[in-house]
Amino acid sequence: MAVLWDSNEPLQPGEVQRRLPDQLAYTSVATVLGRLQTNGLVELIPVGQAFAYRAVVLNEADLVAKRINEVLASSSDRSAVLARFVGTLSKREANRIIDLLQRDR
Repeated sequence: MAVLWDSNEPLQPGEVQRRLPDQLAYTSVATVLGRLQTNGLVELIPVGQAFAYRAVVLNEADLVAKRINEVLASSSDRSAVLARFVGTLSKREANRIIDLLQRDR
């Protein structure tokens, strides 16, 4: 995702592969991009007779927030999940959440 976030244009799998710090096989990169597209995190853009990928989620914070919402949506007891999550936060993190909630109201 970081490679796509850093790009100003959609990238083909080979372009993503070349920009990765580790040497991954083209097929591995293409497979991961396909899975990201299936999960709605990237979109497929026609480029001539090929395809390129563009991130739908704009940054890491948006991605993590999306995942948290998906976990909450999959729970039968959102309140219990939130209570357990809040219980794991440091005092500083909890105060930050309180500040954000008060500011947004």
